[in-house]
Amino acid sequence: MNKGITYMVLSSLSFAAMNLCIKFLPGIPFYEIVLFRAVVSLIISYYLLKRARISIWGNNKKLLIARGLFGFVSLTLYFYTVKEIQLASAVTLQYLSPIFTTLFAVFILGQKVKWLQILFFALAFYGVFLIKDFDSTVDTKLLLLGIASAIFSGLAYNMIAKLKGQDKPLVIVFYFPLVTIPLIAPYTLFNFIMPTWVELVLLILTGIFTQIAQILMTKAYQTDKAANISILTYLGLVYALILGKFVLNETYTSMTLVGMGLIVAGILANILYSRRANKT
Repeated sequence: MNKGITYMVLSSLSFAAMNLCIKFLPGIPFYEIVLFRAVVSLIISYYLLKRARISIWGNNKKLLIARGLFGFVSLTLYFYTVKEIQLASAVTLQYLSPIFTTLFAVFILGQKVKWLQILFFALAFYGVFLIKDFDSTVDTKLLLLGIASAIFSGLAYNMIAKLKGQDKPLVIVFYFPLVTIPLIAPYTLFNFIMPTWVELVLLILTGIFTQIAQILMTKAYQTDKAANISILTYLGLVYALILGKFVLNETYTSMTLVGMGLIVAGILANILYSRRANKT
């Protein structure tokens, strides 16, 4: 494997470790996990920015704040669904984000969507409904929250795209905790549940694994072509299925697995089609 692929594989493993930490925190509410994750990210990002002698405030503050806000909403909803439904189902719903990234790019970045891509998106959404019908942990509310998380991820990714060439990746990452902490801290402090020492370690590890995953993912995209790297994102579903079955004792019906497969197939088909269209 070249360096880009290695970085992406390790990034997916780090995200999988983050998901597992969340699953091992049943007594800690999702908003408290979000706060700890943001605090850890703030400390690490601030240290890296200062070491690199990069201004923490960036240039395009409006877009940076918007990226932080969209990321905050997406992550909060994602952490909630990870805690409430089976791991692979939560991860698969989050994988709908490329659909919304592409659709929002039409209005935000002026990109075009071909009719064949719409068919790929429809295939993915058919998979969503299969998951809802055959995974008993996914009710309508949790399904909609999972889709909403993917929607806000799509908005966040478009803000990142608009910031290209304007602000450093570390600054973009830094604005997530900078926006998140003031929004989540007041509610969390009034509803705080004191973690045990084991839970505290898991909360800190959640933030560390997330930060490592983001750094490795950034290195992957800087080392290799995006077209070669983006498909490897879906290793996360393989890890989620393995961890769900052998660590968390989760079970999935054959139709739920079919639904997950349709979502991944629809998104991958879109990625491959877009790659081919960009070459012509």
